Amino acid sequence: MQLHSLDVAIILAYLLSTVLIGYWVSHYASGDMAAYFLGANKMPWYVLGLSNASGMFDISGTMLLVYWMFVYGLKSVWIPWLWPTFNQVFLMVYLSAWLRRSKVMTGAEWIKTRFGTGRGAQLSHLIVVIYAFVSIVGFFTYGFKGIGKFAATFLPWHMTPNQYALILISLTALYVIKGGMISVVVTEVVQFCILSVASIAVGIIAIFRVAPEALRKVTPQGWDNLFFGSHLNLDWSQLVPAAGAKIAQDGYGLFGFFIMMLFFKGVLISAAGPAPNYDMQRVLSARSPREASMMSAWVNVVLTFPRYFLTAGLTVLAAVFFSDSIRAMGTGMDFELVLPYALGRFVPVGLLGFLISGLLAAFMANFAATVNAAPPYFVNDIYKRYINPHAAPKTYVRLSYVSSFAVVVAGVLIGWNVTSVNAVVVWIVSGLWVGYTASNILKWYWWRFNGYGYFWGMVAGIASALTVPPAVGKIEFTQKLLVRYSINSDVSIVFPVVLILSLAGCLLGTMFSRPDDEEVLKDFYRRVRPWGFWGPVLRSVLAEDPDFQRNQDFPRDIFNIAVGIVWQVALVALPLYIVIREFLRAGITLLVIVMTSVILKFTWYDHLRVRELESSTTPASLTGVAK
Repeated sequence: MQLHSLDVAIILAYLLSTVLIGYWVSHYASGDMAAYFLGANKMPWYVLGLSNASGMFDISGTMLLVYWMFVYGLKSVWIPWLWPTFNQVFLMVYLSAWLRRSKVMTGAEWIKTRFGTGRGAQLSHLIVVIYAFVSIVGFFTYGFKGIGKFAATFLPWHMTPNQYALILISLTALYVIKGGMISVVVTEVVQFCILSVASIAVGIIAIFRVAPEALRKVTPQGWDNLFFGSHLNLDWSQLVPAAGAKIAQDGYGLFGFFIMMLFFKGVLISAAGPAPNYDMQRVLSARSPREASMMSAWVNVVLTFPRYFLTAGLTVLAAVFFSDSIRAMGTGMDFELVLPYALGRFVPVGLLGFLISGLLAAFMANFAATVNAAPPYFVNDIYKRYINPHAAPKTYVRLSYVSSFAVVVAGVLIGWNVTSVNAVVVWIVSGLWVGYTASNILKWYWWRFNGYGYFWGMVAGIASALTVPPAVGKIEFTQKLLVRYSINSDVSIVFPVVLILSLAGCLLGTMFSRPDDEEVLKDFYRRVRPWGFWGPVLRSVLAEDPDFQRNQDFPRDIFNIAVGIVWQVALVALPLYIVIREFLRAGITLLVIVMTSVILKFTWYDHLRVRELESSTTPASLTGVAK
């Protein structure tokens, strides 16, 4: 398509101003590693929350959300549990506070806090660094493919998707590599504001252009129903046959079973804590454990409304005005392109340039956050720890530039050869994250779990994540069964197999080695104050300090998680109901949001101050130094 010159001018002005702003604030990050990687822990929670939301409001994920809503209707609200989206609820309730109390810079450095400095801890440290690089490059590849597809549809210079992606990545890297965390956060806040305004504008256009009757004519019965039974029961055969074929290809036909598995998998992944990426970095950048929890809650609030307002707006516009074109494309339709197609046809001149700038901002925010999360693992966890622990602060910062550039190069080389955004997402959420789960659950909740168990659990998890998916694809009987019953293999087979193999590595590695040093365990327990199976350590701590109070928040935390998940689903559903003009259901959803918010105010928010006062009474939390 051809953009109007006004739209092109707006896009170019946005790109130039973003690079200049990011570069202008970069001098604040040049002092030392704490300033470069964590913003010196001086940024308030609401700014970090906007930054984190901006990083999550990525263009690749938004393309997937539009495709999912087009094909699955309002039931698509549940599909993002693939990630899972409700991990932010676990973070806000307790895990952000636990992580922030450790007072470290990276997930790998946290290993020393939990396992000490022995051989098992060193191996665990190494495997976390490897996992962090693999996952960060995976996210980079995911963003690379999404922005390339999007830019090639709109931008007028007749380049390939990969060429566009390379140019946009290079522009963003100019300020990310130089400015570190502060440049990333400042530009992400600006980008989020642009994207939010543009998203709400698109939703308003859809509200006024699409009547409910018109939408019902082009969507199957049940499309506008949030709830589901054992089967999906969306009959696209007479409307858009390619959508029915896509449901079969995805393997989501047994929708009740699929969502049940997503919930089970999501609870385990969420309980493991954040993966070593930009989400963890925002938690560690918070000024205190309390602000880390508030930041995670704020992400839920500010991210959902504009993102799903945009998703619903583009979906209903495409469904009503673009269904004939999609039907004409046949089964070869790429539903990941519904978003750019809808934008090109239905957004007016001027606003289109503003919205494209906003979506480019979403990509740049996600890319910036991903790239900035990588250098700490190389500089702090390898170079400083093993090679040159006494280098000047400027040396570490300069080395951070080099490691950021290396991540960019690796991500471009891999992303250049990947064909599908969805394929990368499936590998990340069903393989890579599951391989991380068992080790990182046990590290929080079981005292006997040690560094060797962590290492072998991660090795087994990563190895099985790389080998199990292709092995499942080669078993003919399994494939016939999956096709016959429309079952998703990644959720129903890959996830449990990878989890069991990883858990076996954890248990074998732990039981065939000695427990970690008792002093290390006691220091971790005093500092982080986790609940779980910590009985022997608790008894040792009480023997030294009879006044120590163990964490008794488990029942409250589980209750808050249940309420928080309902609260988050309602926050997602509200903008969808508004855009499709189901105002009665929108009102009921708003009432649910108000009720759950009031509950969380008394059971979660009011308790944050108490938790912080309790944790500050322990010597370890004040000093942050292991005994």
